[in-house]
Amino acid sequence: MNMVVCVKRVPDTAESEVHIDASGKDIDKSRLSFGINECDNYAVEEAIQIKERLGEGTVTVVSLGDKDSDEVIRMALAKGGDEAMRLEDDAFKGGDGLATAKALAAAIKGLEYDIVFTGALADDDGYAVVPAALGELLGVPHATYVKKVEILEPGKRAKVGRELEGGLMEFLEIDLPCVLGIQTGINEPRYASFKGIKQAAKKEIAVKSAADLGLNASEVGEAGSWAVLEKFTPPVVGEMAEILEGEPEETAAKLAAILKEKGLV
Repeated sequence: MNMVVCVKRVPDTAESEVHIDASGKDIDKSRLSFGINECDNYAVEEAIQIKERLGEGTVTVVSLGDKDSDEVIRMALAKGGDEAMRLEDDAFKGGDGLATAKALAAAIKGLEYDIVFTGALADDDGYAVVPAALGELLGVPHATYVKKVEILEPGKRAKVGRELEGGLMEFLEIDLPCVLGIQTGINEPRYASFKGIKQAAKKEIAVKSAADLGLNASEVGEAGSWAVLEKFTPPVVGEMAEILEGEPEETAAKLAAILKEKGLV
């Protein structure tokens, strides 16, 4: 089984104060730490576990980003990835989920794969577009928010469990090759060993531009996006809420008076 895992380097904003930068189209990242996107970390682990269970196969790590992305790529290699590719080109900048999927699809089409793993969504934008768009562009079945993967026939069929609202799980069989968007909690991501880190440092990361992938600049990045970010704005601070107290009849009368006063009824 040959597997591809798409990973993204994202800023950690969980415990940091976030400010909009001078351009108004991004956040100030000067004081933020970076790491692998959380869902992608689980996707890496799932691919490695499948390779270990089957006792064969390869795991290829693919990322779209500048040289700083090598950090998360090498960590995935240190955990058990075999090969790596990074997509870097000014033409890729500013792309939405679809444009990102176009670049990834162009890179993956040249590889032999049975499953392409991605995270179900990215921590920095949360759009959850890439898994479905990637599956459509590759012309293969896809499922997302996956929390269970069972290989029924290597290279042919798998059974996956998708997380639905309210804690429900949907189980379905899917033909291979396919694209799976992995949800957090599907496994327990391992820590890279010191030996693995040393070995990963020696592995080559192939760098591909848009031209290398046969892509025109108009197809990717902001030029190839259906949705373009115009600007970030902080939430508008409104008036404090007014709490109406008393018996139902009394509060209903107060509410009606307020709505009438504001011209809403």
